[in-house]
Amino acid sequence: MKSPAGRLRFSLLVLLLLAVLLTAGGITYGLGTPNSLAQETGLPRIGTYDNLMKLLEKSQSQSVYYDRNTLKMEASAAVPQGAGAVTAADSNFSTTNVQVEGVDEADLVKTDGTYIYQVNSDKVLIINAEPPDQMGLAAAIQFEDAAFRPTEIYLDADNLIVIGSCYQQVPMKWSGSMLRPQIYPPIHSFQSTRAIIYDIKDKNNISKVRELELEGTYLSSRKIASSFYLLTNKYVNYYSIQNGEEDIAPSWRDSAQGGSFVAEKLEDICYFPNCISSNYLMVAALDLNSPQSPADINTYLGSGDQVYASQNNLYVAIQKNDYQVTAWPNDMVYQPPEYSTNLYKFELQPGKVPYYGTGTVPGRALNQFSMDENAGYFRIATTSGENWRNDQFTTSNNVYVLNQDLQVCGKLENIAPGEKIYSTRFMGDRAYMVTFQQVDPFFVLDLKDPSNPTILGKLKIPGYSDYLHPYDENHIIGFGKDTVVSKGWNGQNQAFYEGMKVAVFDVTDVGNPVEMSRAVIGDRGTDSELLRNHKTLLFSAEKNLLAFPVTVMEVDKQAIPKQSENLIPNYGTFTFQGLYVYSIDLSKGLQYRGRISHLSSEDYLKAGDAWYDIDKNIDRALYIDDTLYTLSSAMIKANNISDLSAINTLNLPHAESGRLQIME
Repeated sequence: MKSPAGRLRFSLLVLLLLAVLLTAGGITYGLGTPNSLAQETGLPRIGTYDNLMKLLEKSQSQSVYYDRNTLKMEASAAVPQGAGAVTAADSNFSTTNVQVEGVDEADLVKTDGTYIYQVNSDKVLIINAEPPDQMGLAAAIQFEDAAFRPTEIYLDADNLIVIGSCYQQVPMKWSGSMLRPQIYPPIHSFQSTRAIIYDIKDKNNISKVRELELEGTYLSSRKIASSFYLLTNKYVNYYSIQNGEEDIAPSWRDSAQGGSFVAEKLEDICYFPNCISSNYLMVAALDLNSPQSPADINTYLGSGDQVYASQNNLYVAIQKNDYQVTAWPNDMVYQPPEYSTNLYKFELQPGKVPYYGTGTVPGRALNQFSMDENAGYFRIATTSGENWRNDQFTTSNNVYVLNQDLQVCGKLENIAPGEKIYSTRFMGDRAYMVTFQQVDPFFVLDLKDPSNPTILGKLKIPGYSDYLHPYDENHIIGFGKDTVVSKGWNGQNQAFYEGMKVAVFDVTDVGNPVEMSRAVIGDRGTDSELLRNHKTLLFSAEKNLLAFPVTVMEVDKQAIPKQSENLIPNYGTFTFQGLYVYSIDLSKGLQYRGRISHLSSEDYLKAGDAWYDIDKNIDRALYIDDTLYTLSSAMIKANNISDLSAINTLNLPHAESGRLQIME
């Protein structure tokens, strides 16, 4: 029986041989050259196989929670353009609804004002959208690799970036059995995230420029001017470790560095001492203006859950749970875990993303909107405790302000005990927070003094908001659910959600915020992807336009007797799927204008209590000039923004894919 070090040496020898002789599923494992992690980061390195084993053993005592199934309003903020970046600031077409101005986020759909680019099943479609009455399919990018599945895209004047996942089964190659002949060689799953960059300057001759592929599942990405940043998570394969397999560390592939997969070296991989987990975090950057320059690829023993990026820095947050058991004289008493959030900070440089520092705050962050950076300070909202408890360990909510070195310099704790955060939005010197248990406390927070954040005012109303969107510096729009308080099966008062709710809050008087306008769509069961994904919102104050997709469920009030206030509200049945369109201004508030659907009359007749034909579900909307476009996998519709009258419909059936121009 070989020692761990011996197994590692033997595996490395095998790896050298395999690099020359073998490929598996098109994957060639090379040794690679030291990447930017060979530079000084201030973090310790794994170094050896034995040390990795010790670190992973230590990680078993630290429970790290990992979950992937989850506009700054500052006049002084400069927006770097570069690389012909596509923005709506100086054009008459919409762009993706992003968190921070100048920091682009990937989406299913993008437009440059003439063409619409859409991820559609296993292809990326390019639609000539102008003029709308002559809308047609210009081309489709189909992928030779059947294992690749596109999910999101970026767009600027010169480049189209397609991000997708790759999943394939490849033969195992480990020292314990590799040299023995096997009738059925064992296999393992190889999952990676690939970014393919295309040159789109000539729409008639779109060509592939380069590829970047990181092993692991897609965590997030950002694009700032010509710099593209990509992050993945990869779990440590314990089966590989136990059998001395070669892929102890993750691998990557960069077409500008040869195109073959390169296995990272343990001596080059750093780890975060305060949050060790059995996972690798890979962070990569490349400059689109230098297509032949090597990508900057860094690997850490760690993981990420939520990602926030300003124009200068990128922050990765991961929840950590420390479980404790307290021994009393006669028995053991369980105490709830102490939730905390570890923060990893990286600098965003052109084509590079060096590690900067690590910090920790109590509680757990909800999503990327729980984080923000302003005037050199990082702000984060968290929830501590457990909401099913009614003692000192129940939930409460907090806001922490950290300096540039991620040291806490200001805090506001114990907000709304017994409730948890449903949404947060930071806007310059203010923050808005929605917590919920039975009613919606809408808090206005003052962050002007980083060392002393305070509550300016609050408003309690029925319902809650899952997403907050700024209208201007004194008005904010909330999207969530309406609620009603009723007695549940246990006889206790409980809040039950009903239809989707849109509300406009006036915070001009910060001490007394007001809900100045509201609209409720449908009944219990009504849902919108906007409540989970901010990119589905189409908003333009200049065009007086607010639109988002909704699946509407309604209760037949005539067929169902009026309910007692002590009963749980009934779920509605399916009545509509499509885009709801509103006018919005500060004098009249929200005004319903109409709705657009891709479902036919026959589709609605065939629908039962629910609807599952997702190909016809509208998932995005955009505008070019005065035309409103709605997109589903099955079709694109063009309507006049002014009166929503129909202009044109372009069907996207799979049967027509054969006549499209195909590029790879």
